[in-house]
Amino acid sequence: MLKQIEGSQAVAQAVAACRPEVICAYPISPQTHIVEALSAMSKKGELGTCEYVNVESEFSAMSASIGASAAGARSYTATASQGLLFMVEAVYNASGLGLPIVMTVANRAIGSPINIWNDQSDSMSQRDSGWLQLYAADNQEAADLHVQAFKIAEELSLPVMVCMDGFILTHAMEQVDVPERGDVDTFLPPYEPRQVLDPAAPISIGAMVGPEAFTEVRYLAHHKQLQALEVIPRVQQEFAAVFGRESGGLMHHYRTEDAETIIVCLGSVTGTLRDVVDERREHGERIGVLSLVSFRPFPSAAVRAALQNATRFIVLEKAFSVGIGGIVSSHCRAAMRGRRFICHELIAGLGGRDITRASLHAYLDRAVRDEVEDTTFLDLDHELVDAELAREHTHRRSGAIPENMLRDLAAREN
Repeated sequence: MLKQIEGSQAVAQAVAACRPEVICAYPISPQTHIVEALSAMSKKGELGTCEYVNVESEFSAMSASIGASAAGARSYTATASQGLLFMVEAVYNASGLGLPIVMTVANRAIGSPINIWNDQSDSMSQRDSGWLQLYAADNQEAADLHVQAFKIAEELSLPVMVCMDGFILTHAMEQVDVPERGDVDTFLPPYEPRQVLDPAAPISIGAMVGPEAFTEVRYLAHHKQLQALEVIPRVQQEFAAVFGRESGGLMHHYRTEDAETIIVCLGSVTGTLRDVVDERREHGERIGVLSLVSFRPFPSAAVRAALQNATRFIVLEKAFSVGIGGIVSSHCRAAMRGRRFICHELIAGLGGRDITRASLHAYLDRAVRDEVEDTTFLDLDHELVDAELAREHTHRRSGAIPENMLRDLAAREN
């Protein structure tokens, strides 16, 4: 049903339509509205026999989800930022046990310093945890991906993170065709667990594995991720057949067919980049956008095919690896190994900083002439950085960087 609705509410209703049997909830911004909405539905009896479990921490939320999934229940939870970091040990356990839990990650910067606004550093920090990671470009896709995530997770017996940009999507009001329960029932079969704890046939899960089999266990985890490269696009096609729209899959192409320059991205910045591309196309520039949906597994072959005819590609990153640079760009470079290409990294939107069309145009004016450094931080305040570097050079006890910068900004404003 088409509704003017907040992104979090649309996701909550999509999750409810999937008939979860256990929801484990602990609030942390910006995902709180999702679990609040599901709590209200549970209280009203709209979730049927679903058990809504209030827990005391994010670690407990994932631990309870593991127990519920191992007992054969369709399980869901949500988190963000520091909450995801708090549950990390259990996050790895969920994937190692092959449990098909679906979790929303409402992307938010991780500290320190404390920051509640959006970037993708939280989910990117867990890129090697063994979870599938799907990134939504808008709230329609966020709702649709949750429906697809349950089917993908349960077919592969692997957990799935659905990542949506915090506040930018979670708190945005827009039109969303919210998946209805009847259509979801047609698309998503009842949950049949691949492994389940049964009192009539007791077993242990999570047993210790020594050197004699650990390599094989990890190989199979990798093998199942590669299987997902076939399952994800097939599930997208099955979704389109039932719901009549394209959502999900491995990636989205926008005006890339004849593009000399392709911008690679994930998440909500896709919309802004498409506007920029349209504006530059009006002036005859051959440029396009490749928006990745699946980051784990990384669709190397599909990325290689999409970029093979471009002169250059620019990867816009809303997170980066300190000490080395871009994360997504390193994957793209690996996918293009053996081919001649020019790759630029654009780090943007950290901690919720606006990514404006004007800033992107200014950067692209130079990038298409290859007059930019390999790694660029969009709208970096060089004056602020240089002042702190000078302070550290001059004073041994220079103090904490965040506080120093806040004082410098306040002095500038006065």
